[in-house]
Amino acid sequence: MKENVLKRFLRYVKIDTQSQEDATCFPSTEKQKNLARVLADELTAMGASEVCFDEQYGYVYAAIPATDDGEHSEVLGFIAHMDTSPDVSGADVTPLVWEDYDGKDIHLHHEKNIVLSVEEFPELCNYIGKTIITSDGTTLLGADDKAGVAEIMTMAECLLMNPEIKHGKIVVAFTPDEEVGAGVDHFDIARFGADYAYTVDGGELGEFEYENFNAAAASVTVNGVSVHPGSAKDKMKNANRIAIEFSSMLPQNEVPEHTQGYEGFFHLTDMHGDIEKATMQYLIREHDSVKFAERKDLFLKIADELNKKYGNGTVVAEVKDSYYNMKEQIVPKYAFLVDNAVDAMKKLGINPLVRPARGGTDGAALSFMGLPCPNLCTGGHNFHSRFEYCCVESMQKIVLLLINLCTY
Repeated sequence: MKENVLKRFLRYVKIDTQSQEDATCFPSTEKQKNLARVLADELTAMGASEVCFDEQYGYVYAAIPATDDGEHSEVLGFIAHMDTSPDVSGADVTPLVWEDYDGKDIHLHHEKNIVLSVEEFPELCNYIGKTIITSDGTTLLGADDKAGVAEIMTMAECLLMNPEIKHGKIVVAFTPDEEVGAGVDHFDIARFGADYAYTVDGGELGEFEYENFNAAAASVTVNGVSVHPGSAKDKMKNANRIAIEFSSMLPQNEVPEHTQGYEGFFHLTDMHGDIEKATMQYLIREHDSVKFAERKDLFLKIADELNKKYGNGTVVAEVKDSYYNMKEQIVPKYAFLVDNAVDAMKKLGINPLVRPARGGTDGAALSFMGLPCPNLCTGGHNFHSRFEYCCVESMQKIVLLLINLCTY
C-alpha cells in the first residue's frame, strides 16, 4: 500500500493544476481537467461504479458499492481538491524522495541554494528515519491536496480489490478551484450521493478539524485630492496617507503573524495607491460568530470615523462574507463524525490532533449546503510554499484511516 500511494502521488504532482485568482471562468484554469480525466480513467479501470467526469465544471464523482448486505444504510463520502495554490508555481514539479531522513537540513536545489532548514522548520525532526517527499525548491510540491487525492484513490482501490472488507456504499469526489475559494460553486451534492462526508485536506498525521474560521473579504477605497505640494495646505487629501491611517486604526497585534488557535485577525493582503486613490484588500477571520460580527463592525466604523474627519465619500469600505464555521452544522447532530474519526485514529496508533482550522476547506461550504463534512489530515506540511513536504509513512497511515472509517 505504501508503494501504491507513493506512486500515485508522484504521478499526480507532475500534472500542473494550479488555479487562478479572479478568473471569470470555472474552473479557473482548464489544465485542472487534465488530472480530473486521469482520475476518472483510473477509477473506471479499478472497477468503481457511477464514475462521472463533469466535462463542463471539472468535477469527478465515483462510487464503491456496498459489501455489507445492507447493514449500513447511509452513504459516506470522501472529497479532495485537485488544484494547487496560485501562490507558488505548480508547473514542472520535480518531486524528490528522501528515504531514511537523517534529521539534517535538506538541500533541495544546490545551484540555487534552496534549503529546507531544520532551524526554520523544526518539525522535520519528527520524521527521522522516515521517507519525506519534497519538490526541488523551485515550485511547490502539491501535497495540498494531491496527497489527499492519492490517499482516497488508494483507499478506493483497496476496497474494490478486497470485498471481504465489509462497508456500506462509499462515494468519492475530486473538486477544482478550492484554493481560490470556488471549489463547491458547482458541486452536485445529489449526484455525489453522500449523507455525510470527510474532506481529506489537512496537515500532519492526526490533524483533524471540525470547526473553522468565519471568514469575510473586505476592501477599502480611499478617494483623495491631488494638489501641487507647494500649495497643498488645507487642500490636498493624500489617499496613501489616509489608507495608512485606516490600517493603523485596526488592532495592530490581531494579524496572522501574531495569532494562533482560536484567535481571529485582520489580514492585509494587497495595497496600491497614489495621492488621488488608494485601495487595500483584507481578510477578516474569527471563529466565534459574535466576535466575527464585531470585527466586521469595527472595520466599517473606522471608515465612518475617517469620513467624519476628511469628508463623506473619502473612505469607502465594503465587507462580504465568504464562509462560516462548519461546527454550527456538525455539532451536535453529526458529532459522531468527530467521534468516529478520533476513535479510528486511536485504533491505528495515531495521536488525534483536534484543532480549529485557521482557514477554510470545501467541507466548510458543503456543511452549510447540507452535507456535513469535517476535515481529515493528509500528512503534509508547509502548504502553499516551495518548502512543502509530505511523509510517505503518514500517507500510508491515512489510507488505513480512511479504510477504517468506511467500516463504521
